[in-house]
Amino acid sequence: MNIADLFKAQFIFSFEVYPPKKTAPIEVVYRAVEGLSQLAPDYISVTYGASGTAATAASTVEIASLIQNTYGIESVAHLPGINLTRQQVESLLQRLRAHKIGNILALRGDRRPEDDERVQEGDFDYASDLIAYIKELETDSDDNSDDRFNIIATCYPEVHDEAADAQADLANLKVKVDAGATQLVSQLFFDNESYYRFLDKARNMGIVVPIQAGIMPLTNVRQSRHIIKLCNPSVPSRLQAIIDKYIDDDESFRKAGIDYAVTQIADLIEQDIDGVHLYTMNSPKTAAAITQQIYPLLNR
Repeated sequence: MNIADLFKAQFIFSFEVYPPKKTAPIEVVYRAVEGLSQLAPDYISVTYGASGTAATAASTVEIASLIQNTYGIESVAHLPGINLTRQQVESLLQRLRAHKIGNILALRGDRRPEDDERVQEGDFDYASDLIAYIKELETDSDDNSDDRFNIIATCYPEVHDEAADAQADLANLKVKVDAGATQLVSQLFFDNESYYRFLDKARNMGIVVPIQAGIMPLTNVRQSRHIIKLCNPSVPSRLQAIIDKYIDDDESFRKAGIDYAVTQIADLIEQDIDGVHLYTMNSPKTAAAITQQIYPLLNR
């Protein structure tokens, strides 16, 4: 199923999971997928793993196939181009198609500190290059149009840290959409107003594809500090007060963090946006605590 078609009929609520680190067995994410599947999201996306190289593809395809073919939930496989060659991408697309996975989240991928000291392995400098290549492969093939991939891309409500400014970031986003992305998922944010401002600017730029809001519930102080340092989102005073107040109280912090995410999502629903993509951190418990409060708002 082309997930982009779902937006025509309903608010989309989806989850993200990630393959386990090398030190953890894959059964860890299997248990997470089983728990998340019971919450009946519209789809579940699977990241490509921390290294972002071809070596991590097997677990991504395996997990996406489990979601799609065992639990009967639409899955999305992340595909970062920065460390993939054209040949590797073509091979991965064949494997995904063999597993009946028809939705891809096309990314450039994160530049790692060590990338400055070695030659980039992949053929794609930007996500738009990867998207254009996938579309080129499909144009050159004899595949039925129904078998073509739905390509999702990412966007940044508070501007990508490598962009010159907000206008340049929006222009780059338009390139991704024009290359063939049919829907967008945003980077996480904690200030809904920043998302609404971005949404207005994107629509004025002529970007009319569905745009899901990416929401990450903060459930412990260590995680919150890491996420804020890594992604550099705006931190509203209400959220900062939670971090300061419950710095030594893990359980109260978790509850307050979930409540904050629920408040964010409820406001987004009220503003009639296209949907929400929940960064679950592989925690069915957290996802369940949120969906129990959000699904009634969606009449589910």
